[in-house]
Amino acid sequence: MHIAIAADHNGHALKARLTAWLTAHGHTVDDRGSHTEETVDYPPLCADVCRRVTGGRAERGIVLGGSGLGETVACNKIRGIRAGLCHDLWSARISRGNNDSNVLVLAAKVLAPREAEEIVATWLTTPFNGGAHARRLEQIAALERESAER
Repeated sequence: MHIAIAADHNGHALKARLTAWLTAHGHTVDDRGSHTEETVDYPPLCADVCRRVTGGRAERGIVLGGSGLGETVACNKIRGIRAGLCHDLWSARISRGNNDSNVLVLAAKVLAPREAEEIVATWLTTPFNGGAHARRLEQIAALERESAER
């Protein structure tokens, strides 16, 4: 799978580890930054990853921050993105299975590296359940369209 990934200064070290892990597991990784531990603003990084996903240049995206909260807000401002902040395997399964999330957000200050790898593995392999969830996603897409028209 082709995955775009980015992190602010808080997630820089975990991003490096996950990039190596993803590559070792056969994925193509597009590292969008940051490439330093110096303080950076996360919204442009989030937008870059999300636009790669919505533009078809990546199948999925992963964004890392300290808490992941701001990153989740920023990602979900991009039309067509369904970003889920996941702290455990259950939330990773729900994020994909029920919400068909296309961007995973991780909290680098909360997760141990091994936990993050397990969450990524679960998120990448969990299929979308469809059914009633598809109907709800269409309702969410309608909210996006309505908001764009105003």
